[in-house]
Amino acid sequence: MASRTLALLLAATLLTPLASVPAAAQGTLRIGMTASDIPLTTGQTDNGGEGMRFMGYTVYDALVDWDMSSADKPSDIRPGLAASWSVDPADKTKWTFKLRDDVTFHDGSKFDAAAVVWNLDKLLDDKAPHYDPRQSAQGRTRIPAVASYRAVDPTTLEIVTKTPDATLLYQLAWIMMSSPAQWEKVGKSWEAFARTPSGTGPWKLTSFVPRERAEMVPNTAYWNKARVPKLDKLVLVPLPEANARVAALRSGQVDWIEAPAPDAVDSLKKAGFKIVTNAYPHNWTWHLSRVEGSPWNDIRVRKAANLAIDRDGMKELLGGMMIPAQGFFPPGHQWFGQPTFKIGYDPAQAKKLLAEAGYGPSKPLVTKVLISASGSGQMQPLPMNELIQQNLAEVGIKVEFQVVEWNTMINIWRAGAKHPTALGTTAMNYSYFIQDPFTGFIRFSQCNLAPPAGVNWGYYCDPEMDKLLDGIRNTFDPAEQTKVLRKTHEKMVDDALWLMVTHDVNPRAMSAKVTGFVQAQNWFQDFSPITMAK
Repeated sequence: MASRTLALLLAATLLTPLASVPAAAQGTLRIGMTASDIPLTTGQTDNGGEGMRFMGYTVYDALVDWDMSSADKPSDIRPGLAASWSVDPADKTKWTFKLRDDVTFHDGSKFDAAAVVWNLDKLLDDKAPHYDPRQSAQGRTRIPAVASYRAVDPTTLEIVTKTPDATLLYQLAWIMMSSPAQWEKVGKSWEAFARTPSGTGPWKLTSFVPRERAEMVPNTAYWNKARVPKLDKLVLVPLPEANARVAALRSGQVDWIEAPAPDAVDSLKKAGFKIVTNAYPHNWTWHLSRVEGSPWNDIRVRKAANLAIDRDGMKELLGGMMIPAQGFFPPGHQWFGQPTFKIGYDPAQAKKLLAEAGYGPSKPLVTKVLISASGSGQMQPLPMNELIQQNLAEVGIKVEFQVVEWNTMINIWRAGAKHPTALGTTAMNYSYFIQDPFTGFIRFSQCNLAPPAGVNWGYYCDPEMDKLLDGIRNTFDPAEQTKVLRKTHEKMVDDALWLMVTHDVNPRAMSAKVTGFVQAQNWFQDFSPITMAK
């Protein structure tokens, strides 16, 4: 009862800022995010994938886009601000991009190859006058393949990679284009730009109040006429606590919430709200540290932990809204392969493996793990981690949690397990976007992508894995690349490189008035087709 009272008080506290959000007019959609703040508005958003969902692919565009038009098939990339591209057959490090010539930024200035160079410089060239450390922290590690770039002419861009890299297009899909002219106009200040941002995307940001709300209106001059928004306005409201989001939806203060509290789903359905789910490329794991002295360097400990988790109990906790993990990718995925280590619930085998590793009732393994209380894609991290803590304790692994805010967690993730900000933790609970070969395999498994070069947080390094990852990069034929990806996933599972817990189904709860939304099998979503029924 005390915990329920506390949750209700917290919900009331978090709902207070919503009083300043005007009542929904026809055509206005108000969304309750899991983030605790409005994502960074300058182009390269913070707040993880949710930041990109709501402030990246709305206000901005990338050279390469995601097709988010279907709920029935996995999303793939398609042309964005680049209408086409090609790789030099004689030198597969050299890419040529033909840009659209009919695109303007929200401020009216023209998008061209020089603007792309300017945007890459803001992330990669710390000597450039417009270099932005905050955006660089978000974007630099997304494009490690890039060695150089230049504008050949206004509609032609050349990018050269450090080595042949078939994953470049997926990397570029993360890089948003801000307006150089607007940056100049506001006094060459990113702080000023953040207040009046300008991208090329289907939505224009008209106002925002940190930790309270952001408002957007359609970009009626958007270059892709099929994606000109139908709504009059889109409002984003940060609501990091699940019960607060549910309360806001019930009271009519928002029309849509991300990640509803599982125990509220049935009553929301009975009250006429829609619960929308779909399989999508996202897992929920513990990323294990492999630095010297970490208990996770012992494969027996890693396998024991994976066998200690009651995933069926976790599914019941989440009201059925999960897919129990059998690997880093979900079962049935085209890259799953045939791993020999079978992940399941076997506490007896877990205890046996721990005993072989030198642990037991008189000598439990004691460690500390970094978790967040909420955040983009984190599902319901507190109750989920409490169940894992209980499961692990039952086999002889005692876990203490270090709880931090989600954006703080992202910064620790980028800094790496050796950094003082990791606070002596040996693992972090981090949900992963895994919808392409680079983000699903390479970025956290390759030796030379340990921080600060990349987000191999745990400093994992295995020459055999590096050989497989090089094979992914150098295989430009999709069918052949799939074979390499399967072998790579088999190694990830057989070596128990992660504590693999579950795959999300991306639940959203929304008013019956929300029409036209297609929940793509993608971390990102398209808000352009949505309308609000009367």
